[in-house]
Amino acid sequence: MLHYKSKALFAGVVLSISNLMAQGNKDYPIQPVTFNHVHVNDQFWAPRIEVNAEITIPYVLQKCRETGRVDNFLKAAGKKPPTNLTEYPFDDSDVFKVIEGVSYSLQTKTNASLERSLDTLIQIIGEAQEPDGYLYTFRSMKPEKLHPWISQKRWEKDSDLSHELYNSGHLFEAAVAHYLSTGKKSLLNIAIKNADLIVKDFLYGKAPYFPGHQVIETGLSRLYRVTGKKDYLALAKYFLDIRGNGVVKGSEYSQSHKLVTDQHEGVGHAVRAAYMYTGMADVAALTGDQSYINAIGKIWSDVVYKKMYLTGGIGATGAGEAFGAAYHLPNMSAYAETCASIANVYWNNRMFLLHGDAKYIDVMERVLYNGMLSGIAQDGKKFFYPNPLASMGQHQRSAWFGCACCISNVTRFMPSVPGYVYAQDKNNVYVNLYMSNKADIQLPSGKLTLSQETAYPWKGDVKISLNPVKQMAFAMRVRIPGWARDEAVPGDLYRFASLQKANKIVIAVNGKPVDYQLEKGYAVFNRTWKKGDVISFELPMEIEKVIANEKVKDDQGRFALQRGPIVYCLEGPDHADQAVQNIVVEEQTNFTANYNPSLLNGILTLDGKGSATSRQVNSNQLLKKELPVKAIPYYAWNNRGPGEMVVWIPSQESLSRPKPAPTIASKSKISGSVSSQRMLSSLNDQFEPSSSEDKSALYVHWWPKKNTEEFIEYTFDQEYTISESKVYWYDDSPFGGCRIPANWEVLYKQGNDWVPVKALTPYETTKDKYNTIQFEPVKTTGVRMKIKLPVNHATGVHEWIVK
Repeated sequence: MLHYKSKALFAGVVLSISNLMAQGNKDYPIQPVTFNHVHVNDQFWAPRIEVNAEITIPYVLQKCRETGRVDNFLKAAGKKPPTNLTEYPFDDSDVFKVIEGVSYSLQTKTNASLERSLDTLIQIIGEAQEPDGYLYTFRSMKPEKLHPWISQKRWEKDSDLSHELYNSGHLFEAAVAHYLSTGKKSLLNIAIKNADLIVKDFLYGKAPYFPGHQVIETGLSRLYRVTGKKDYLALAKYFLDIRGNGVVKGSEYSQSHKLVTDQHEGVGHAVRAAYMYTGMADVAALTGDQSYINAIGKIWSDVVYKKMYLTGGIGATGAGEAFGAAYHLPNMSAYAETCASIANVYWNNRMFLLHGDAKYIDVMERVLYNGMLSGIAQDGKKFFYPNPLASMGQHQRSAWFGCACCISNVTRFMPSVPGYVYAQDKNNVYVNLYMSNKADIQLPSGKLTLSQETAYPWKGDVKISLNPVKQMAFAMRVRIPGWARDEAVPGDLYRFASLQKANKIVIAVNGKPVDYQLEKGYAVFNRTWKKGDVISFELPMEIEKVIANEKVKDDQGRFALQRGPIVYCLEGPDHADQAVQNIVVEEQTNFTANYNPSLLNGILTLDGKGSATSRQVNSNQLLKKELPVKAIPYYAWNNRGPGEMVVWIPSQESLSRPKPAPTIASKSKISGSVSSQRMLSSLNDQFEPSSSEDKSALYVHWWPKKNTEEFIEYTFDQEYTISESKVYWYDDSPFGGCRIPANWEVLYKQGNDWVPVKALTPYETTKDKYNTIQFEPVKTTGVRMKIKLPVNHATGVHEWIVK
């Protein structure tokens, strides 16, 4: 029986779509110049797009075969037994995203081998599809036991975890890309058959559930544009409007806690959120729904003004991969998922297409050059899932993840980067990004070819040559980036330390400076253009020190470095002892820019002077040693192995993490029932945690173990007499998996045996403080802590001190 509210919602959506469509075809007032019409030939983006096409895409396609993702479709088709499923029920989407990436690449460079691979893969997908259009391998293969995220009934758990509709969304995106690239309808027909089933089951009231993970909304919008079938657009709107209307219980995690038009803050899972806001923009553009535009405008302000990292990353916490509270932007534990950065690009580009304001491109550019680009290594075969802004060596790009969403997302995104350079609105041409390229643009007044020459982002010189097919009147709208106008970001979340007012950018036409008006961040030149006309200018590539809003507690007493669109960081390999957490740089320190063609595929470094701090035994006074400081682009870090990194540089000694004093513990060799030496090294790093759940540094943990006996151990550099041990527990309750231990005991090495110490004080297990045990003095070469984990949880340790 259809829920009453669903009936009313369905009727309202259909009526709304019908009324809006009756007004004529709608879409974004500004349209992008698609990437297949923009041929990038610079030294920055072109090599990266080439690496994606030649290395990353084949690599990820092979990984989809090796990990069983392709086999899932064969199992669903009955060609393999339904055993050894992959880990997640959204693994189908990785295959679809790779197909989308291959399809985009084929638009710019033919590859017969890859195209044949797609044909074979699409045939396998088609055979896995059920007769009525249903396509979800984890159910269709009929395993002996369904994945716990899947209900016995179709769609029933999608608003929770099943990802049936999420997979379909990526199928639709891939199908449209494949059709537009090759002209083939093989995958498009599969997508249409699947979409028609979902229309039947949802739009006509059979399944009143919302998608747990958004993306189908944008997929349906793209499918509507290609097919013209209004039901697809109506279904996209239905999926948005059913969220938070009481039909199915919702939550902030999936942005279903209230109606989408009543949401004014960025909350919950950051990827789902940004995909939803992108979908709302698409539906608003295609229907003219102003209530959607109002809502995502308010949400954008909340995110950009209060919840965005300097790198453009969003999603501050790993708990739910979610937005944190306003101004809560921790650096070491920053999540800033690569998928969220890609979704943030999609969302900001859509906001620009709606409003024509350069502030959205300012944010998009920040994400592109920093938070997104850091997600993939320079070899094209290692990846970040989270993108932290500080590290003590615990972060490392991986060759693969069980949850491979970020990896497959990169493959589909990179070929589309040229599509963000230009846009048009009738006879208005927007120049949004700067990279050497040649573009063909069809204006109402005629065909225009643009050529752009620049060494951006390392140099600010830009030359744009115009070659219209005839003399034509049209407007060139040239973006002056916010950072070139002394605006670090829209809003006051970050600002440049230098308060000097930026000079107006001098722009020349055919070599002569011309006056212009700045409209929404664009220098506007409305004139009759002829073949050979040239617009030229130089953006000021000043080295800027960035200061965070005082409400961002994690960044107080620190500054970050930025030059042009590039955010910088300090990394271990460029500094003494491979350490940067102990570096302090005075805010007034001058830096110089130096291009190094042999470092990290060619980068511009920022060089200055600072000091390294270290602790002393039995003294709170720090030792200081002057040293040269080198900053590299944030996107390039971790390409030389794991190590220390910091974006926000302390200008106060008290905020540095000094090199440990030579204590018994710091000079010891560490071992234990934990395989990660990086984790074990946290035990004696002398970093004082702010609380038991402090995630801003390394710590040892035994998650997901529970109710087991574990140990950690110091082997001393010589024999010592010891009589005290202090431990600070890691406990991330109530949401995490670690708690203080059930009990613990200290033992010392006597010959080849481990003997319990004779305690003089009781063993305590208390959060948020050092737990101290004093015992009769013993002479030994080593000490061990035996730890019994709680029955239902793991345990962790921040710091272990021996005296």
